[in-house]
Amino acid sequence: MTRVLVVGASGYLGGEVARLASVAGPDVTGTSSADLDITDRSAVLSLVRELRPDVLVNCAYRADSWAICADGAAHVALAAADVGARLVHVSTDALHAGRPTPYLDDDEPTPVHRYGAAKAAAETAVAAIDPAAAIVRTSLIIGDDRSKQIQLALDLSTGRRSGALFSDEFRCPVAVADLAAAVLELAASGYSGTINVAGPEALSRADLGRLVAAAHGLDPSAVPVSTIAESGLGARPADVRLDSARAAALLRTPLRPASDCI
Repeated sequence: MTRVLVVGASGYLGGEVARLASVAGPDVTGTSSADLDITDRSAVLSLVRELRPDVLVNCAYRADSWAICADGAAHVALAAADVGARLVHVSTDALHAGRPTPYLDDDEPTPVHRYGAAKAAAETAVAAIDPAAAIVRTSLIIGDDRSKQIQLALDLSTGRRSGALFSDEFRCPVAVADLAAAVLELAASGYSGTINVAGPEALSRADLGRLVAAAHGLDPSAVPVSTIAESGLGARPADVRLDSARAAALLRTPLRPASDCI
């Protein structure tokens, strides 16, 4: 029987990966920060040696924590290599700086903020420790109201939260169900290295917010909008479109546009 360990299963993506893996029948274990501190290398090694998974999926992250995003990823990769588990590491488009043309799967990271740098460091560590690992670069994760992106748009639209969505930051939102299925497909494949797995439709954050508002019966014009410069938040990636043609050709899982998933 295939044994699957999902690190970060209490998160939105990790929970969906664990759920889909369980439906498929394998023995699935999911961890949260409450029961596994991935910044503790000994704890990670101990758990993985105890469970001896065939597949290890790392969905754990916290945007403000280098220790979790970078050091933790290295600890998970070391543990996977130690027991010979197939590793899929989930990364992000936020390690790119933004440019007018889409990013390809093998483009080098060009981070402009600490979170992007942490995720770039994680990729470097994972690839060095376990060259056979699949490293999935993805974008904004959408779906139901558990999605941070969906909840942000709803909170801003209804005035429960202050702030605005950027009209000049473009991403390729992906449905959580599509991404989780793609991750498990990659786990069962022999693919190694980086691969973009994101939706085929590039949207500004503002347009995504309007789409969410309309889908929930709210007035799209109620979504507060600004530019990155007007926000005063400092440097952040702007036009970060991922070209997911390789994943679309390799995987059976369809990667649907955001307009079909909200």
